[in-house]
Amino acid sequence: MALALALASPLAGQPAAAQDAQQAVAGPFDETADAGAALLAALERVRGQYIIDSEFDGEQRVLAIFGANWCHDSRDLVTMLQRPSIAALLAQQYQVVLIDAGMPQTGNGRNMDLASRHGVADITGTPTVLVLDGRGHLLNSPDNARAWRNASSRSEREVYRFLRQYAKRQR
Repeated sequence: MALALALASPLAGQPAAAQDAQQAVAGPFDETADAGAALLAALERVRGQYIIDSEFDGEQRVLAIFGANWCHDSRDLVTMLQRPSIAALLAQQYQVVLIDAGMPQTGNGRNMDLASRHGVADITGTPTVLVLDGRGHLLNSPDNARAWRNASSRSEREVYRFLRQYAKRQR
């Protein structure tokens, strides 16, 4: 019976470390969330702000972070986004969507179709950071989006500058 359960497990055949990592569920990336609906809602909020107020020159961006709870860089980036200077910029300029990416480096990625639809076809690690305009167009390059795998080593200033670079300029 135990053997049958082990073979039926989606984690069967993976190294123990990968199994442990994938089973860690506590954290900011919700494996059960409808990431497509969350991303669409964020894009609609950004588009809606622009349509409702024709004088509005501060069109927000969508910051879509494809990460995982097992990944310290993903968790550290989310923590960094809560720092006062960055949180203030995000509140004013961005709609943030945290998307569970699973374990793309082992071929067990989740929501990869969403990244591909918005210009990043080959996520190989986490976090991957997409900056989108209200039409869903990728503003940072695919290489830049994938370059966040070292997020925990980035300074608050570096993260702030990155976000400021893609924020819509106010008059």
